[in-house]
Parts: sequence; structure tokens; C-alpha cells
Amino acid sequence: MEKHRRLPEWFKMQRAAGENYSRVKHLTKDNNLHTICTSGNCPNIGECWNSGTATFMILGDICTRACRFCNTRTGRPLPPDSDEGRRLAEAVGKLGLRHCVITSVDRDDLPDGGASFWADVIMKVKEYNPGITIETLVPDFDGRPENLQKVIDADPDVVSHNIETVRRLTPLVRTRAKYDRSLDVLRFISRRKKITKSGFMLGLGESEAEIYQTIDDLLEAGCHVLTIGQYLKPSENHMDVVEYFPPEKFEEYRDFALGKGFQAVESSPLVRSSFHAGKHARLENF
Repeated sequence: MEKHRRLPEWFKMQRAAGENYSRVKHLTKDNNLHTICTSGNCPNIGECWNSGTATFMILGDICTRACRFCNTRTGRPLPPDSDEGRRLAEAVGKLGLRHCVITSVDRDDLPDGGASFWADVIMKVKEYNPGITIETLVPDFDGRPENLQKVIDADPDVVSHNIETVRRLTPLVRTRAKYDRSLDVLRFISRRKKITKSGFMLGLGESEAEIYQTIDDLLEAGCHVLTIGQYLKPSENHMDVVEYFPPEKFEEYRDFALGKGFQAVESSPLVRSSFHAGKHARLENF
């Protein structure tokens, strides 16, 4: 397998600069907050931060898992910061956000995987910012429904959990997480009458049949919103890119998913979980 693949000419990265970009950067740094935008090396950081949006990452920036696609640090996390929720809620207010996306590292070291902390942060953001809509991109909490329910009870508008890749590649790409467990998590969320969202990457070696099967599996699990993006190798220590998919293939998969019954699909090379997330909170027929 070729280890060093050049980005194709049609693949244009967003420029990380601008007045709002600097504002978000300084606000998160000054309030000791983490974002998946920086920890995950997101290619949309320029567009999103320039529009005044960011995906906040709670429970620190050290993950207990070491997935082979993810740029987030792994190791032994620090204890949860009890003041993080207040600082995040105030930062959301200072940014004037109408929609807030929150995610977290995996915290398998905590008794409930951090679910109680999640619930507290959601409620603080809502308390400090009346009328805001919230999307939560949650870990699998080892598939324990009682922990998922803690997050759902805090009443976010959208609950997202990423399948990340096709069934066959899951053991190679993700640590500890399981394909069917993620489907069960999504099924649980959907049955609680929440807008349910998931996404996966292309370019890790999946076949077209596996892509279509993953779309079908996510729809069967109750997903309303789907995101599909190109995998980009964040460092030499991560999995290699097997293939770069051209924009027309992403359009093909988007059309297929919409035809199958998804209510919203974001599919293009630079799409990540929170891309254009604000409009997903406004779905009515779910």
C-alpha cells in the first residue's frame, strides 16, 4: 500500500484565518476549553470558526481509547473539571451562538463514562443561553443504556453517535468500539424520539457494496441525519489513506441515502460530523 498519497487537485482545504477565527481561537484558549476542531485536526476549521461556530469537546482532551484514524491524544485523562460546564456555557453566550455542538473524549475510566457530567454541561448551556439548540456527539458509553439515558434526559435537540466506518474495517479502525454496539446506541436514541445522527469516513479500504450496506444499516437503526466525508491521515502514526473519493462519488452516495429515506445528508470530501449542524436541529418529521 502506498504510504504517502498526495491530495488530488480538486481537494481544497479551508483557510484557517479571519477575524472570527481569531475570536473563537482566543475565546476557547482564554476559557481553557477544548474543541474537536483542533484536537481532531478538522479540515473545516477555517470555514466554521470564521462563521463563529465551534464543536466544543468536554471532559478534557485525553481519550482512553486509541482509534487509528483519530488525532485526539490518548492516555490517562485528568479528573473531570467541575467548572468546565460554566465556562463553556459562558463562551457560547459570548460567541452569540444559536446552535451549539458538544462532543467528548471517551472516558472509560469513569463509572458512568462521563454521562452525568455530560448532562450537567447540557443543562448549564441551556440555563445560560435560553432558546439555544444543542447537538451532542456522544461516545458509546460501552453500550450501557442507563448512561445514554442520562444524556437524553438533559434534552439536547440532536443526539449523534458516529459509526465511523464499515463493519469489516471496524476492528482495524476503532479500539473497543463495535459496529453493532454503535447501531444499538443509535437505535436506543431514535426510540427516545430524538433527532438521531451518525456518520462515517470513506477512503479506508471499504468497498462500494459495504458503503451502501452501512447506509442501509444506519437507516434501519433509526438515523435521520447522515454525514459522509473523506478520511485524511492526521499523522504518520495513523492509518494510511487507501483512496481519495472524488466529489461526484459523494454526491452519488448522498442521493442514494436521501432516496432511501434519510431526512438530511451532508456528503462531500471535507464533511465532518458537525458540518452545517445548525440546520439538523430544525427537522420536524422525525
